[in-house]
Amino acid sequence: MTDPIIDLQSENEKLKLENATKSDLISISAHQLRTSLSAMKWILKMFLDGDFGALNAEQLNFMKKAFESDERMIRLVNEMLSINHAEDTLESMHMEAVDVVKLLDEVVFDFTGESYKKGIQLIFLKPDHTLKSIVVDSEKMRVVFQNLIENAIKYSNKGGRVFVNVTEKADSIEISVRDTGIGIEDADKSHIFGKFFRADNAKKQDVVGSGLGLFTTARIVEKHNGKIWFESKTGEGTTFFVTIPSSQTSTK
Repeated sequence: MTDPIIDLQSENEKLKLENATKSDLISISAHQLRTSLSAMKWILKMFLDGDFGALNAEQLNFMKKAFESDERMIRLVNEMLSINHAEDTLESMHMEAVDVVKLLDEVVFDFTGESYKKGIQLIFLKPDHTLKSIVVDSEKMRVVFQNLIENAIKYSNKGGRVFVNVTEKADSIEISVRDTGIGIEDADKSHIFGKFFRADNAKKQDVVGSGLGLFTTARIVEKHNGKIWFESKTGEGTTFFVTIPSSQTSTK
């Protein structure tokens, strides 16, 4: 005869795992939806502003409706992220060999419209030779790159530049995202990966934000046995670095 208390504990652990997996899926999916919707938003804005030539009245009307619909969807996704607010564990990992240059190229492309409209140069410094693949969960790693590039653009001023770089080390691949923006104040540096934390100068630059982006980013990197850190000087910009082991085949 089984112990009912042990059975109950086992069932509780299963439910916790299922809930964490569900929250993880919602969080990752919502981040990717928001990035795609934001890319669409800035392309629509370029049409509305006449960057591709003048629109007639009917075209302008439809573009405005599409832009407003896209904005509503972005607000909905942001609400999903706020409600879900990134659980403390990442349970499901689908590891596969990934071409990191190709993945970065796709993410950079998603932000070209936004960076253009904000007057910020987004530059991907592609390596001049083929890099070895890394074994990662490609969708979660995409979220890492999205968060870092999105922040770099968000906290840069018009005329600023964002550089994305990837280099091969002896036993890892290092990705860096450098901006020429507002930087991180010394008092805030130890809190930057904290859950819900937003620095005061970040709030002034952009009032909208959950303080979950870097928290989630750090957790994903750690789950891949990687490392994340940054260098920053107030008023002169920030560089975030991510290293992922190039030889791993599984995650902890």
